[in-house]
Amino acid sequence: MTPALAAVRATVGRYYGDRLRRHGATPLGVDWRCLPTQQLRFARLLQVVGSWEGVSLNDLGCGYGALLDFLAERHDLARIDYCGTDLSAAMIRRARRRWPGRGFAVGAVPGRVADYGLASGIFHVRLDHPVPLWEAWIRETLGGLHATSRLGFAVNFILAPTDGGTGREGLYRTRPEPWIAHCEQVLGARATLAEGDGLGEFTLLVRRQPAAD
Repeated sequence: MTPALAAVRATVGRYYGDRLRRHGATPLGVDWRCLPTQQLRFARLLQVVGSWEGVSLNDLGCGYGALLDFLAERHDLARIDYCGTDLSAAMIRRARRRWPGRGFAVGAVPGRVADYGLASGIFHVRLDHPVPLWEAWIRETLGGLHATSRLGFAVNFILAPTDGGTGREGLYRTRPEPWIAHCEQVLGARATLAEGDGLGEFTLLVRRQPAAD
């Protein structure tokens, strides 16, 4: 990791640590407006999962462990091998208190290989980082997700408006096409859009190509 990307990592970690101190283990604590939209994003990301039988998941940008709350309402957690990773040490401490016995670690990429990797909203808040630097951070993170995902991974982005509007300052907005191309041409994976996207966002489902015979 270059010094510039290491600085991005440190700044983002501090930002979310501050959100947690101000708002606690709530959607606002990870910069989401409300629980329903937070959970809608989880549902879209989880479309990447092909089978829940003995599945293992890496949750990158796990925050305080909200994905586990969502999964507990819909699946048998005892049958899911989960590990959460976050840039914010404060988030990881809170997640460990909320979900003792589950694996959590501070880091920029998952520390193990799992069937699937998920990342909800980690590219949204650019802060004051230049767009080229932020996109370098995204490319590095996508590479890390691909390397640690046996079957595939899913990420989401804020959709760039077609009318040229800018919206809230400090957010990263983009179109799907360049990131689909990156996943397919650089990572050698197959990338599709999740069903039911809205909220001014899109979700990429990135699956490994079957090995050639």
